[in-house]
Amino acid sequence: MVRQRTTTLLAGALLALALLGGARAGPFEDGQAAFKQGDYAEAVRQWRPLAEQGDAKAQFALGVMYYNGQGLPQDFDQAATWFRKAADQDYAAAQNALGTIYAFGRGAPKDLQQAAAWRRKAADQGNASAQFALATMYHAGQGVPKDDVQAAAWFRKAADQGNAPAQFGLGTMYHSGHGVPQDDAQAVAWYRKAADQGYAPAQTNLGSMYNYGLGVSESDAEALNWYRKAADQGLADAQFHIGAMYDGGTGVPQDDAQAVAWYRKAADRGNALAQNNLGAMVANGRGAPQDYAEAAAWFRRAADQGLAPAQLALGEMYGAGQGVPQDAAQSAAWFRKAADQGYAPAQNDLGAMYADGRGVSKDESQAISWRRKAAEQGYAPAQNDLGAAYFEGRGAPQDYAEGAAWFRKAADQGNLRAQSNLGLAYKNGNGVPADQAQAAAWFRKAAEEGDAVAETNLGVSYDYGRGVPEDVTQAVAWYRKAADQGEADAENDLGLMYLKGRGVPQDPAQANAWFRKAAEQGEAEAQRNLGAMYAQGQGVPRDSIEAYMWFSLAAGRLDDAQGRQALAGELELLSAMMTAPELDEARRKVIEWGGRASQWSPK
Repeated sequence: MVRQRTTTLLAGALLALALLGGARAGPFEDGQAAFKQGDYAEAVRQWRPLAEQGDAKAQFALGVMYYNGQGLPQDFDQAATWFRKAADQDYAAAQNALGTIYAFGRGAPKDLQQAAAWRRKAADQGNASAQFALATMYHAGQGVPKDDVQAAAWFRKAADQGNAPAQFGLGTMYHSGHGVPQDDAQAVAWYRKAADQGYAPAQTNLGSMYNYGLGVSESDAEALNWYRKAADQGLADAQFHIGAMYDGGTGVPQDDAQAVAWYRKAADRGNALAQNNLGAMVANGRGAPQDYAEAAAWFRRAADQGLAPAQLALGEMYGAGQGVPQDAAQSAAWFRKAADQGYAPAQNDLGAMYADGRGVSKDESQAISWRRKAAEQGYAPAQNDLGAAYFEGRGAPQDYAEGAAWFRKAADQGNLRAQSNLGLAYKNGNGVPADQAQAAAWFRKAAEEGDAVAETNLGVSYDYGRGVPEDVTQAVAWYRKAADQGEADAENDLGLMYLKGRGVPQDPAQANAWFRKAAEQGEAEAQRNLGAMYAQGQGVPRDSIEAYMWFSLAAGRLDDAQGRQALAGELELLSAMMTAPELDEARRKVIEWGGRASQWSPK
C-alpha cells in the first residue's frame, strides 16, 4: 500500500490553494482575479501596495508569488520575509507557509523545531493544511517527539475539515493501528472520503483494501476500479497493482502483455517493485521478448533503490552471466546487499557461495552462519541445506540429530528435497530411529510432487519391500518416473530391471540403453554394468574396447574398495585377451571420456 510521507504536498501548491479563498472588495479582489486568470504581473501590481501598508493577506499573497516565481523572480528569501510579516499578525496561512520555509530550508536555515512551532500556531487557528503538516511531523518525529497519538489527533482535525491528504493519513493510522486502535473498517471509511475527492494515494490504498478484503468485502472488480482511478492520475503504485492483477489473472484475464505494459508505466516512474517484476518478465520472455540485458538493467534500477529481491535477482544474473558479464564476485556482492537486509533467499544463496568458494573465499563456517540466518526465518531451502551441512559435518561438527531436525522443519513446509532427505535419515537411522515405513512415507510425499531422487528411493523401497510391500511393478513405475527426468541412479536401476526381467519383460537391449544414459552422466554402477554387457555381448555386440573403457571409468569412481578390486580383475582378464592396438585404443578412449568428468553431476 501507499505509505504516508512526511511532506506529501509541495509547499507552493499548498500556498496557492490557501490564497484562492476569502476575497474582499477592492484592490485585493482585483489582484486575486488577475491571479486566477494567470496575469501574475497584474496581481503583483495590485497586491504590493497593500502588502507594504501592512495588509497581512496581501503580504501572504506576495510571499506566494516570490515562492513560486509567479510574476516575480523566484526568491525564497523574499518569500520568507513577506510570510513572516503576515505570520507576525497571526495570519494562519502565512504561519503555515513560514513553517514550510523552515521545514525545507528555503529562505531560512532548515529548522524543524521552528517549522513545527509555526505550523502549530496555524493549526491552533484551525488551518487544515497546517494541521495535516503538523500531524506528519508527529508521525515522523520531526521537530517534535514522535507521537502517533498526537499525529492521529491532528490528522483527524484536518480530516474533519475535508482535507484529503489528512483523511488519507488518518486512514493509514487506523490500518496500521498507530495512534488509534487498529480498525480496517475505519481505515476504509477515511480512505474512501479522500478517494472520493480524487486523492490518488487514497484511491490506491482503497483498492488494496478491496483486493485483500480488509475492512470491506473482497472485490477484485472494486480493487481494479480504484487502482485505475489512481493510475489514470499517473500514480506508480496503482499502476504496479494493475500490472500485478494482470500478471496473476486476479480480477482480470491473465495477460502477460498487459502486465508488462502496466509494470513498465510504474517502472518508468521509479517504482522499485514494478522494476523488479518487469525485469523478471523480460528475463523469462513473458509478455515481451526475452532480453537478459534489459532484465538486468531493470533489476539494477530496483536494486539501487535497496529492493532486496531485485538485489538477489541481479546477483543471479551475474552468477549466470545473463545480461551482464559472468562475475562471481559481483554475484556475491549483490547477494550480500540483500542478505544484510535480512532477506532469507539471499542469505541462503550467500551461504552457498561461501560453501563453494564462488566470488568469496571458501569458508564453511560462514556458509553455515548465513544458512542458519535464513533457516531461522523459516526459509525451507535453507533449513534443508543446513540439515545437509550437519549431516556431512561441513562448517559444524557432524550431528545427524540436528540435521534431521532441520530436514523435518523444511519437510513440514513441503520442501521436496528435505522430504527426500528425511526419508533417507529414517532409512539409514541417522539422527532418527531407523524406520523403513517412515522412510517410504517421506519418499512418497516428495515423489508424488515429482522429486526425482525421492521417486528413485521410493522405487528402491518397493523393489526390496522396505516399509512397503515388495512390488516390482511399482518399483519399475517409480524408477521410470525418475529416469525420465534424467536421474542417473534411477536409469541404472531401471536398466537392472530390464536386465533381470523384474517388473518388465527381460530386454538386454533396453537394459543397455538405460545403463548408457546413466553411465554417460558418470554413474559408476551403470558404467560397471555397461562394461559387463560389452564384455559378455548382452544386448550389444561383444566389444572388449568398450568394456575396458567403461570398467576403467567405473574403477575410478567407485567408492568401495571391494568393487574396485573386482574391476581390477576384470580389466586384467580383458587385457590378456586384447591386442596391443586394441589396448591402446581402449586407453585413448578412457582418457577422452575422463576429460568429460567435469561435466558430470556426481550425487
